[in-house]
Amino acid sequence: MAVTMANPAMTAMLGTGDLDHYTVGAMTAHQMLLLTSIVAGLMGILLVARHTRGDEEEGRLELIRSLPVGRLSWLNATLIVQMGVFTLLALATGFGLAMLSIESIDREGSLLYGAVIGATGLVFAGVAALFAQLSDSSRGTVGYSIAILMIAYLVRAVGDVGNATLSWLSPLGWVSKAEVYSANHWGPVGLMSALALLLFIAANGLNAIRDLDKGLLPSTSGKTRASRFLQSPVGLVLRLQRTGLLVWAIGMYALGASYGSILGDLETFLQNNEMLSQMIGEIKGVTLTEQFIAMLMTVIALGATIPPMMAVNRLHGEEKKGRIEPLLVRAVSRSRLLGGYVVVGLLSGLLMNALATLGLWSAGQVSTADGLRLGAIYGAALAYYPAMLVMIGLSIFFVGCLPKLISLNWLYLLYSFIILYMGDLLQVPHWMEWITPFGFVPRIPMDDAAFLPLFLLVVIASALIVASFVGFRRRDIEAP
Repeated sequence: MAVTMANPAMTAMLGTGDLDHYTVGAMTAHQMLLLTSIVAGLMGILLVARHTRGDEEEGRLELIRSLPVGRLSWLNATLIVQMGVFTLLALATGFGLAMLSIESIDREGSLLYGAVIGATGLVFAGVAALFAQLSDSSRGTVGYSIAILMIAYLVRAVGDVGNATLSWLSPLGWVSKAEVYSANHWGPVGLMSALALLLFIAANGLNAIRDLDKGLLPSTSGKTRASRFLQSPVGLVLRLQRTGLLVWAIGMYALGASYGSILGDLETFLQNNEMLSQMIGEIKGVTLTEQFIAMLMTVIALGATIPPMMAVNRLHGEEKKGRIEPLLVRAVSRSRLLGGYVVVGLLSGLLMNALATLGLWSAGQVSTADGLRLGAIYGAALAYYPAMLVMIGLSIFFVGCLPKLISLNWLYLLYSFIILYMGDLLQVPHWMEWITPFGFVPRIPMDDAAFLPLFLLVVIASALIVASFVGFRRRDIEAP
């Protein structure tokens, strides 16, 4: 395992680790700690943005300030809650790992593991609190904060692969410096705590001098007149979601590239990893690499389904905020408005799938001796698009007909991931795969191409989309 992880691509993705003493604990910290810390950072960003700029946009903060409370009370209340949340998260994670009773996962390392996650969450909660004063919208706060998170990840990746000094310039670089379950350095936790405190103080200082509903960064006035494309539903939807789609596009390419970078060491890696071997299974006449790529196509398709579902569900979010009524009173029909979201959803799903496949192929060309055939890989990935259409069609159907049940589609996607990705490991009955549309897709090159099930999936997706248009025209628009 340590040999597989000792390549620049894995170092850039996961950070540095103690590969000389690659115990279960060191392996867990190396492969999971950075990614978990990033999730904690995203959690801090979203929570702070929701309870600062989000409440300000909704008018709740103005009501609070009409009461005898201090000017800085709402911001500090939010930050205190974040401190409590991430402290509890750190303790729960640390003691939970310690209770596993694994020899190399000791109590000190486990508590440090949790502390690193909690401290990272606080740092990016502070980043979001700072940008909540600079930006004039919740969307801008989240966008700027995630941009800082991505820059921190990029600086850390460059530093870990090349110049180690750069890693110290990134809070995410400090995660690996803790050397959890190895040397157990607590210094990085202290650095992150100090940085979070400085960000909290800076956010309070800026909050004290800005006006309500205003940001300190100048907002662009934009053009006097919108272009013809922007005046169309598709153009408007793309304009509203361009940042999110761009971030997802980069992420999907990086996901494919990260998998492609390990294909060269795959045979050795799978032979020494019993769990992954069980997940993939054994098929005569098909190499382990081909089986692994077939499994990757499922993972890529499931991941590529998320952004189009989010894009379609955005219509319901705009509806709840009362932003689609002004559009509908103009010469824009409900069908045209919904159609804009449908077009963006369908095309973004195709694009995300293609970018992840391109990333897999481009990295695989470098990591493997014989290279990969782009046409064969993209054909295997494209076979999953009809199943993606069904999931996107379900999202459109819920938005158009049953908006209160939108969350059910996310549960359905989660079910699909668990059954298809871990079904062999969990030894679930084969019929459970047929409950999800992805279970009907042939796993090329292990299976022969079968066009009938793919055609039926397209028919089902089309029926769901048509039904959503009918339902959206007939149902009432929700009031904010």
